[in-house]
Amino acid sequence: MTTQGAAFPKHILAADIGGTHSRFGHFTLSASGELALGASVWASTNAASSFLELLESLPQAGFDLAPRAADAAVFAIPGAVVGRRISFANIDWDLDLDSLESAYGLSSAVCINDFLAQAHGCALLVDEAEAVLPGTMDASRVQAVIGAGTGFGHAVLVPMDDGSRLALASEAGHASVPFFGEAEQAFAAFVCRRTGENYVRGDSVLSGSGLTALHEFLTGERLTPAEVGASLTPESRTTELFARFYGRAVRDYALTVVAAGGIYISGGVAAKNPLLVSHPAFAREFYDSPPFGGLLRRIGVRLVRNANTGLFGAASVGKSLLWKTG
Repeated sequence: MTTQGAAFPKHILAADIGGTHSRFGHFTLSASGELALGASVWASTNAASSFLELLESLPQAGFDLAPRAADAAVFAIPGAVVGRRISFANIDWDLDLDSLESAYGLSSAVCINDFLAQAHGCALLVDEAEAVLPGTMDASRVQAVIGAGTGFGHAVLVPMDDGSRLALASEAGHASVPFFGEAEQAFAAFVCRRTGENYVRGDSVLSGSGLTALHEFLTGERLTPAEVGASLTPESRTTELFARFYGRAVRDYALTVVAAGGIYISGGVAAKNPLLVSHPAFAREFYDSPPFGGLLRRIGVRLVRNANTGLFGAASVGKSLLWKTG
């Protein structure tokens, strides 16, 4: 892109829509390509009956960027983004981008998968990443991004010949998850009874609701995810089993995409409860691969705890849109 004659700064409306909370950010893009986060607000997803209602609540929340004033708008949503009409996962909403652009005067709006945004955000926030397991982080090789929140997100960063990286979304969190031994099988049956589904999805286990379900299965006590998190200790059976399931899922995804360049863990569950990935059960399960244990020990695992990771990732996509059209 040439910036000669272009008006800067550009204004980007970025949104990271979660099953519980949604974040909105007003980013400015300078002529040199620098992104800066100005105003940001959090809103309750559950309090809104639709995405449009959530968007309409922003002025009352003190958000300073009207959609019409945005040069680009990027909405990161939970779900498979195919076409211009999108259904959300874990939220009973849908979104028609054409109608949204018309109603709000948006000049350039796109939807992306929420973990696609997490992948872009992790690529920007590498200096904030905390070591979970030693090993190499190499951006010239494939890297995986995975994380538990309201659901269980997956994405991958693929190096390109021109030095850029291609982020690819995944809905692997809705695939079935494996369980071994009587205790794990009993928990799987408990989850199926609880959800009414025929098999256990990653979203049902490696998520806030999964943490609640596991604690209830083990103790009979039904708590919120935050309450379970506050009760976790290194000796807790809940901690050990959740860490085991998490390590298994991260290993399986690392092998699926051959993430030799490293793995970023994001999402609210580990960000708020890092014990769930620092517990020895996580590492034991992650390294447990008879043919590829050596490879896995060379792969770095890092935790990104910045709650605005998805916002930065959405803004990065907005920057690319403006760079292409500028």
